Amino acid sequence: MVIVMSKGVTQEQIQAVREEVERCGYRTSCIVGEERTIVGVIGWKPSQNHFDHFRSLPGVEDVVPIMKRYKQTSRDWKPVDTVVNVRGVPVGDAKRFVVMAGPCTVETREQLLTTARAVKRTGSHILRGGAYKPSTSPYDFQGLGEEGLKLLAEARRETGLPVVTEVMSPDKVGLVAEYADILQIGTRNAQNYDLLKAVGQTRKPVLLKRGWASTIEEWLLAAEYILDQGNPNVILCERGIRTYETATRNTLDLSAVAVVKRESHLPVIVDPSQGTGRWYLVAPMAKAAVACGADGLIIEVHPDPAQALKDGPQSLRIDKFEQLMRELQPFVAATGRTM
Repeated sequence: MVIVMSKGVTQEQIQAVREEVERCGYRTSCIVGEERTIVGVIGWKPSQNHFDHFRSLPGVEDVVPIMKRYKQTSRDWKPVDTVVNVRGVPVGDAKRFVVMAGPCTVETREQLLTTARAVKRTGSHILRGGAYKPSTSPYDFQGLGEEGLKLLAEARRETGLPVVTEVMSPDKVGLVAEYADILQIGTRNAQNYDLLKAVGQTRKPVLLKRGWASTIEEWLLAAEYILDQGNPNVILCERGIRTYETATRNTLDLSAVAVVKRESHLPVIVDPSQGTGRWYLVAPMAKAAVACGADGLIIEVHPDPAQALKDGPQSLRIDKFEQLMRELQPFVAATGRTM
């Protein structure tokens, strides 16, 4: 539930409400808006008492139960949009559209730095690159591991771009967090609850990709695991779901962006590379993502996709990426944002 405080409430009254809620056995989270302060009550269930008791406390205007299974992820919990700050880059800002780009997988120093310089040159904001890569086949390239993380850190030092990279297991969270500015949870791990709890305990920004068979509710509940550990810095990523269609690698569900923006306060970006699996579909789907209200994009870029060790068919050549960044400008401007 959320406790809506009255206009003009004092800090002493807010603190007294929080102390009383915690005395009753719940956790609290305070959300300060432009007009109202809300005290979130974590752990309350409709079958439990205290509803009328909390409503009677001084400074309380109303008490509103949240009936959705996801609580802290919901707009009922936090009506204003969350903006995740990534080393000075605001993700979710209503006035700014963010682009994350780079190779699917870090292969060599030359490959990564060539791509990172191009990403920086286009005005993109964040560098992506996989040091650890899950693969369906055990014989496919699995990434460079810690050496890949070191190369990403070198690319950040040279370009100044924050880095997003995937973490695959709870025991690697500490290591990846030493190098990365955003911890990415891939589609295969979207319901790995031990991993979600582990990244939630870091307080680092987390990019949570939608599971390839997850409903929107399951996706938001996965985010709930992270928020429930005390980490509010979650960015959702629509990356396509598996359907019966074979013309594309996945079916990019752009309607999910509009649904989630209505249901949740968390920022949402779109991955048209994973979402389609075809490089020639990345540009039109990227433009569509802008139009449907996404807060940003994450795009795979490679100097020579034909020689890529991972996901070459869905990666843009550097010149194609530069062209896309120019073409996105009027679409972003039409939504009232800048790049």
